[in-house]
Amino acid sequence: MHMGLKDERMPVRLTDSLATTQPLAALFSDQSLIQAMLDFEVALAAAETACGIVPPGAADAIAKAAQGANLDVGALAEETLRAGTPAIPIVKGLTELVRVKSSTAAGFVHWGATSQDVTDSALVLLLKKAEPILQADLDRLEKALRRLSADHERTVMLGRTLLQSAPPITFGLKAAGWLGAIHRGRKRLEQCFQETLVLQFGGACGTLASLGERGLEVAQALAAELGLACPESPWHAQRDRLAALVCACGVLTGALGKMARDISLLMQPEVGEVAEPAGAARGGSSTLPHKHNPVGCAAALACANRVPGMVATFLSAMAQEHERGLGNWHMEWPAVAGVIQSTGLAATAMAEVAEGLTVNVARMRANIEATRGVIFAERAMMLLAEKLGRDQAHRILEQASRVSVAESRRLRDVLAAMPELAVHLSAEALRDLETPESYLGVALELRQRAVIAAGSDPAGGKNKIKKE
Repeated sequence: MHMGLKDERMPVRLTDSLATTQPLAALFSDQSLIQAMLDFEVALAAAETACGIVPPGAADAIAKAAQGANLDVGALAEETLRAGTPAIPIVKGLTELVRVKSSTAAGFVHWGATSQDVTDSALVLLLKKAEPILQADLDRLEKALRRLSADHERTVMLGRTLLQSAPPITFGLKAAGWLGAIHRGRKRLEQCFQETLVLQFGGACGTLASLGERGLEVAQALAAELGLACPESPWHAQRDRLAALVCACGVLTGALGKMARDISLLMQPEVGEVAEPAGAARGGSSTLPHKHNPVGCAAALACANRVPGMVATFLSAMAQEHERGLGNWHMEWPAVAGVIQSTGLAATAMAEVAEGLTVNVARMRANIEATRGVIFAERAMMLLAEKLGRDQAHRILEQASRVSVAESRRLRDVLAAMPELAVHLSAEALRDLETPESYLGVALELRQRAVIAAGSDPAGGKNKIKKE
């Protein structure tokens, strides 16, 4: 029976289905990587032609051969294992294709470059294409979080510390917290991309000696051909730029994971304060028909759990030997590709979650009420502390809270039944004690500050915090 196993629209391998997105899987595919390496060779010939080193006919022949190249991926992988780098079999394959048309032009393939120039520059070219993919999903996510924060600026909910109920906050402030961390991570990532998108071109030992005194001229022309910056010097054994990018991805993915953790906990049925978007085959169970699983959060958390190990793997290989390392830069492609793809999956997963998130305002209020006021013990303590001192007030509220929980009584009723407190807590103070809107501190202002710091005020002038 035909199972429809082949789907040209889905380049993601099944084992990677919770590790990447379709666009990023296509970007880091074998064909895409080979093409990036061929693009380097074509640009190199063009740059050297512009510098008068390679004859124009040779550059044209190289470009035409690369355009129609149909290299055997399986054979390349096998030869890479023997050569120690994919650049050698790819350059060899391109040279043979050029030779069919012109033996003279074939002699100018890879002129003055070394294998690592090809592999590093190809990776950078892929990273250049990866950045707008990541940024598009992060932009979606930030817009959705700004909207959630504005819409729920005054929606009260339980604060939770050490997984226990705590004084109230607003969902708007919570969303603004997610937004702030993700925005900072995005800006950090943008800066690291800017620093990383530089050409690698140094020849055998990073001096471009094979090009004599024309090396820097060729490097600048090559960088222009590829649309990359020309660094001050080759970076064969200096991996700090890539390391900073990988680390920035780790931090950003951690921020996405924190958001996913919060939402998945708030989505537990016994909490029930938010819900991921639902749909056909989304979040179902193979055995429990009633379940609505937080699958978007699961994908983001899988990435947040996976990325730190890959970041550590990359960092562990930074101590490279002399001008060209052995066995360290050789391991970078899978690590960098894995980190970028996991970051991308976490971003797109949480963008989808945020865009379709359902917020149960009534349940948030009900969960506050279910505490019978004990979350306002701090408030009562601060009122009493003005009269009795903090230590004594703390002891009284600790005892009152225990009674409230043990006897299922409201905290204000327990306090009202303590005659020694009548002189210190008025009936009006007790009546207002458990009103969450009156114990938010500067939550409204903090929310607004957070969203402004993230680039906008989602309230759009509505509900502005005024200072007298």
